[in-house]
Amino acid sequence: MAASKQYAAGSFSLFFLVYFLLSSSIIPASVSSRPAFACVGNARNFPFCKTSAPIHKRVQDLIGRLALEEKIRLLVNNAAAVPRLGIQGYEWWSEALHGVSNVGPGTKFGGQFPGATSFPQVILTAASFNESLWEEIGRVVSDEARAMYNGGMAGLTYWSPNVNIYRDPRWGRGQETPGEDPVLAAKYAARYVRGLQQPYGPGGLRLKVAACCKHYTAYDLDNWNGVDRFHFNAKVSKQDLEDTYDVPFKACVVDGKVASVMCSYNQVNGVPTCADPQLLKNTIRGAWGLNGYIVSDCDSVGVYYDTQHYTATPEEAAADAIKAGLDLDCGPFLAVHTAAAVQQGRLAVSDVDLALAYTLTVQMRLGMFDGEPGSQPFGNLGPQHVCSRDHQALALEAARQGIVLLKNDRGVLPLDRNRFRTVAVVGPNADVTLTMIGNYAGVACRYTTPLQGIGSYAKTVHQRGCNDVTCRGDQPIEAAVAAARQADATVLVVGLDQSKEAEFKDRESLLLPGRQKELVDKVALASRGPTVLVIMSGGPLDITGPKNDPRVPSILWVGYPGQAGGQAIADVIFGAHNPGGKLPMTWYPQEYVKKVPMTEMGMRANPATGYPGRTYRFYKGPVVYPFGHGLSYSRFVHSLAGAPPTAFAVPLHGRRAFASRNATFASAKAVKVTHAKCDGLHVGVDVDVLNVGDVDGSHTLLVYSTPPAGDWAPQKQLVGFHKVRVPAKSQARVAVGVHVCKDLSVVDSHGTRRIPIGDHLLHIGDLTHTVSLQPETARLEIGS
Repeated sequence: MAASKQYAAGSFSLFFLVYFLLSSSIIPASVSSRPAFACVGNARNFPFCKTSAPIHKRVQDLIGRLALEEKIRLLVNNAAAVPRLGIQGYEWWSEALHGVSNVGPGTKFGGQFPGATSFPQVILTAASFNESLWEEIGRVVSDEARAMYNGGMAGLTYWSPNVNIYRDPRWGRGQETPGEDPVLAAKYAARYVRGLQQPYGPGGLRLKVAACCKHYTAYDLDNWNGVDRFHFNAKVSKQDLEDTYDVPFKACVVDGKVASVMCSYNQVNGVPTCADPQLLKNTIRGAWGLNGYIVSDCDSVGVYYDTQHYTATPEEAAADAIKAGLDLDCGPFLAVHTAAAVQQGRLAVSDVDLALAYTLTVQMRLGMFDGEPGSQPFGNLGPQHVCSRDHQALALEAARQGIVLLKNDRGVLPLDRNRFRTVAVVGPNADVTLTMIGNYAGVACRYTTPLQGIGSYAKTVHQRGCNDVTCRGDQPIEAAVAAARQADATVLVVGLDQSKEAEFKDRESLLLPGRQKELVDKVALASRGPTVLVIMSGGPLDITGPKNDPRVPSILWVGYPGQAGGQAIADVIFGAHNPGGKLPMTWYPQEYVKKVPMTEMGMRANPATGYPGRTYRFYKGPVVYPFGHGLSYSRFVHSLAGAPPTAFAVPLHGRRAFASRNATFASAKAVKVTHAKCDGLHVGVDVDVLNVGDVDGSHTLLVYSTPPAGDWAPQKQLVGFHKVRVPAKSQARVAVGVHVCKDLSVVDSHGTRRIPIGDHLLHIGDLTHTVSLQPETARLEIGS
């Protein structure tokens, strides 16, 4: 996890088991309105209940009234009630990765809330490259979360989204992330958080719900080849932390104003993230200015004591966590050991008070100390706002926008429903429900399977071909072959599910599991009409065979497309929707995983050792499909309508702003970003996008830059993207803004962000434009 149901051997104590079971009470048969969390009856007279007072004063008053024992029981996710002050207990752990989920004990389904809208898994939503869509999904999820809170079935603190970089294609949790690119992940993080939180009131201080960005940092290995996340020490350079792993977390805090960040299980360079003051206190809260709380992944403090043996005593572990900046423990560890840490002098009461100040402030920003929920903003939200028609329509639209057309030889797709009246729908994922919603999902409002979706357009003949995605041993492949022989077209839905990629389950292979490849080959050979291959998976697969097979003219990647996934797939296949999704991750060949251990955290290729690097930014090797690949039923042509001059001066703050002495910069010079006057330093390019096809379509314009040569330099890096709707035979103009300091800077080997001086090549669709950056020569002086 956040929120894992699996824990390290030795750290999952009997105490924690009892604690977890008590936190996960039975779903009630009926739902009544939630009683006020605090500040009703006589309790309204306490100063901390005075809504007219500043929140920090209210928090200060409340902390001053708590005994140490009461404070300590508020340091964990199932915070205890304080009856003498009229304060109810609270479960902090709820999840909303792509819809309200019941993974955490804070949320339950039943009674008036039998389900919630289940959007596509994040990796597919990210493939839409549509920022406004991401924020709208967040807004809808928060509507449903607030409604369920009002009904007593959910909390207001959601430990979502997961914004870790999808570094390795085998990672079982890559499905939860926005992909491999830090700029894409950062923009997704900020927009989804804004949608969830919807700040309001003076200064945007109040929150609809409180989001949480996880898992900080360099967490992207669960269980691979005998190495698990509870024991893993991620050895990461300052350069990779700054320009890759930390980028989306910084955006969460700085741009998204997120209310919480979660530290991870793993160590980073020998220190558990939840015990590292440099990561927590100095970076998240200090450099980035978090206005909120820092929470551990579940039992992380216990993990670094019991499993990693980072401290000699549990009291040291508790003290290290709180002094490092941890404010809330998902798990019982701080509740059990903090009092002794204080008694031993390892921790001051003031340290505990500071941690509480951050969590209580978030609760007050959520209105939890403002009296009756029904009288507060969003108090009108109820069962009618969950699984509404509009919300379910948005889930369908999100799936449509994310689907990626990987291959479409001879324009086989879309199928003409008047010509292809009978369709064979085969494969282990052809008629699935739960598979479509991936992990960290709740109970969906309803499901439309691929079989059902295609059945709304044509008569279907269904055979599984494989009984499940493992597809081993005796399988009904010949029945699927027979179905393909009698249909006008065949749709093969293959891929993965949570038995092959999941939390605590990393993959060993990128190939289709078991006999799925055999199923594809035999069905394609036998099919009377065209074969459409549909890949349902979170992670990439090596499908080199079908990619190169002329008998498989069309291939779609549909991720885990959510509750309406089957309808979205059918809408794309039959042309009711023109696909516009782009891959948010590189699809590598199987040979890649034979060469690269998951434990290698370096991003950059190393020719001396044969290490090929990671992600499209640094990987040097063959691919099955590249990052950003995605076809359309339309064809889009780009032309430059306006571009800046090639020479562009970078104004500097002072005389010691130019640097080239470090060996890292032997081949080019660079200006520290902190030495440049960055305000308003933009490169503006206008691009005309012409749809020369016969079908209206949405087009994603991806903008990359290639910096001047240097040891810092990625091959190219995404600096922005723009989603534009263009009717057939029409043209739309896109204003591309490139910020010099943010978008054209790179990170040196010391973790310092700099602007390389020289020629930067902008890649805008299929166009290129050179921008030459030079410092203000009057101020140029070689310095540090």
